[in-house]
Amino acid sequence: MAMQRRRSTPRPAHGRRKDLVLGIDLGATKVVSGLVAPDGTIVRHSGRHVVAHLGPGAVIRAVARSALACLGDDYPVPPRIGIAVAAQVDPRTGTVVHAPNLAWRDVALSNRLREELRAPVTVVNDARAAAFAEWKHGAGVGSSDMFLLTLGTGVGGSAVVGGRLLEGGSHACGEIGHITIVVGGRKCHCPNWGCFEAYVGGWAIAERAREAVRSDPTAGSDLVERAGGVELITAQTVFQAYRSGDLLSGRLVRETERFLADGAVSVVNAFNPSVLVMAGGLVAGMPGFIPTVESAIRARCQPPAAGARVVPAVFGEDAALVGAACVARTQSARG
Repeated sequence: MAMQRRRSTPRPAHGRRKDLVLGIDLGATKVVSGLVAPDGTIVRHSGRHVVAHLGPGAVIRAVARSALACLGDDYPVPPRIGIAVAAQVDPRTGTVVHAPNLAWRDVALSNRLREELRAPVTVVNDARAAAFAEWKHGAGVGSSDMFLLTLGTGVGGSAVVGGRLLEGGSHACGEIGHITIVVGGRKCHCPNWGCFEAYVGGWAIAERAREAVRSDPTAGSDLVERAGGVELITAQTVFQAYRSGDLLSGRLVRETERFLADGAVSVVNAFNPSVLVMAGGLVAGMPGFIPTVESAIRARCQPPAAGARVVPAVFGEDAALVGAACVARTQSARG
């Protein structure tokens, strides 16, 4: 059954209402929705809704609540909806093939969300959506060779090469979160060990922090006090404590920077972008990651790749939301 719409405060529209597309960003821990104009402007934003990992049904209902909160009573459901998901997806069917951090496999997201919202739904990988937004309307405008690196709960990426957004044989090109940076290293949420994400993803930073606190409770007292318990420590807890001068958090951040530099150098050497765009919640929480990556690229990449510009995403944490709407609009225009 379709969900009832929740009331929200009306805001002025940007452009014509019929030109707006609803974009949704579903991550491992949150969902946000926004009405997006053709130029990428977000006309209205739902705010952040927390996702409880109670199975696909509960998550999809949370997505619908986020969408309807964004629309309120003064906007109709747009004729097209785009949703970006932190997952490998099949864009032809709108199926989430594998979402490690949601623990989903083969979820028919497009069909199930269409039942909730009564409109066609385009499903796209979140990094690919963010790359599309930044390439068309943001930090990558004018570039024919761009790589977007997104750092959030997980680590993702997507490449524009020769003026074309790459898809790959099974629509999973750019999954750089799962390149190996430590042989025989930490277990990832995917089948592999030693992945980039297993050291730099938000869940991995939190996991490493909890282990460090258990090993040295005295050094970890600030983190425990801030979080309210060892199991409640997150990456953002680490960043907050780091900014306050906490020594254990400083060590964790420096370690994370080293792993991030290793992965970023490999990505830039492999894809040779003119522009490396950095997006996601961890970049917003630690903007110092950008100069760290830039310094590593200048010092450690092969000379042809070392000149890549490293820039923050124009759309920040909303890049995937905007990109999902842009992809949906493009597909709708193609019929």
